[in-house]
Amino acid sequence: MEPLFNNDITALELKEKLSEGFNLYLVDVREPLEYHTYNIGGQNIPLGSLSHQINSLKHKKEEEIIVICQRGIRSETARILLLESGFTKVRNLTGGLLAYRKVTGNF
Repeated sequence: MEPLFNNDITALELKEKLSEGFNLYLVDVREPLEYHTYNIGGQNIPLGSLSHQINSLKHKKEEEIIVICQRGIRSETARILLLESGFTKVRNLTGGLLAYRKVTGNF
């Protein structure tokens, strides 16, 4: 039996996976101004636009997608929307970029 896919990823786990070169696709669902102020890479698709831009992610449907935002609230909504659209490996960054910043101490 295949293990259940964990819907969340901690900041520490994300940091480790990124430093080890894991193939992750980051989707930052904050607004463009927030994204351009600071980001850790990935595609910026604001939550309000995600349902209209979901086709731009179809080629990533089988990959592990990490959705991120400032605190992890908008990204959880985005995770649910992607799962409802047929994506299977979508994880939310618990605590968002605020938690990531505490773990990494950068950006």
